[in-house]
This record gives sequence, structure tokens and C-alpha cells, in this order.
Amino acid sequence: MTTLTDRPHTALLVIDVQNGVVRDAHDRDRVLANIAALVDRARTAGVPVVWVQHHADDLPAGSEPWQIVPELTRRDDEPLVHKAYGDSFEDTDLEQVLAAGGVGRLVVTGAQTDACVRCTLHGAFTRGYDATLVADAHTTEDLSAYGAPPPAQVIAHTNLYWGFQSAPGRTAGTVDTADVDFATTVTA
Repeated sequence: MTTLTDRPHTALLVIDVQNGVVRDAHDRDRVLANIAALVDRARTAGVPVVWVQHHADDLPAGSEPWQIVPELTRRDDEPLVHKAYGDSFEDTDLEQVLAAGGVGRLVVTGAQTDACVRCTLHGAFTRGYDATLVADAHTTEDLSAYGAPPPAQVIAHTNLYWGFQSAPGRTAGTVDTADVDFATTVTA
């Protein structure tokens, strides 16, 4: 249903699953296992896996914290998008990567729920993509010391409100890892 013409394909987007980003993430091991399962299923189904890797002053390119976690392995033929902003589309080649593959639907996973995942979901949706968040394949760290709700509540709230997003000609929603079917259109 995407508003992007001639873009019938789906891609799995893996956002910022880097050592320094998920080191202290909520339910880290389960979320990484779910992402790994989705990566394997996407590859088996011939669905592109697009990796996003953030860099910042506290996450310098090439450093150990910047590296993708060892539990996940990016293949050399899978796109890697480097970014410096929350929205994975902002000042990157993500749009060109997706357009080249005819991708109009995104299945979104990664970290941090309340930052880069949320920004990218909204960025994709406003650009015309169908955007499905995998409810049990994104995470965040505990920022309650700064006034944020505990991580489980941040994740639950994001899943709740993304499940009710709507806009003309686009779909959004959430789905659990077990229910993602790359062989069909992925929508909630």
C-alpha cells in the first residue's frame, strides 16, 4: 500500500545494534536473538537486510563501541548505512539504497526505541513507506534517572502508539518476531 510507486518490495532494517548502543539495553539478549532470527528469515526469503550504524562523539567510527554486536553478522553484500542523526534517512544514502531495491515496505528493528528507532519510523512513514515495527525486536537503555519512564514502559508505549498509526495510502503497525512473514506483505 505504500505511496511510493514501483516499490513493491520489503526490507528488514536493523538500526544501531552496536556494542556501545545496546551494552546496557533492556532485555538485550532476547532482543538480539529476535533480531538474529529475523535476519536469518529475511535472508532465507530473499528479503534485503539493511544495516544502520550510528556515529557520534561518544560513538566514534571504528571504535569498539561503534562496532555491530558480535551476536549479529552483516554480510558484505548487505547495505550498510552510516548516520549521525536519529532519523536513519537524514543525511544518509538510505533512500537511495531502498529505491534501488524497489523497497516501499520496512520491517524495523534495533535501538534505541525512544530515539533512533522512533525517529526512523516517523521518517519512513512521512516519506511514504509502509513501516512495521517488530514489537519484541527493539530496545532502549534505562534513562529513568533523566525523567524517562523505565525501558519496559518506553517499549510498550512505542508499540502501543505505533500500532495505531495511519495515513493516506500507507500502513503502519506492530508485529511480534514469531508473526513476521517475509513471504507476504508485512503489515499489522
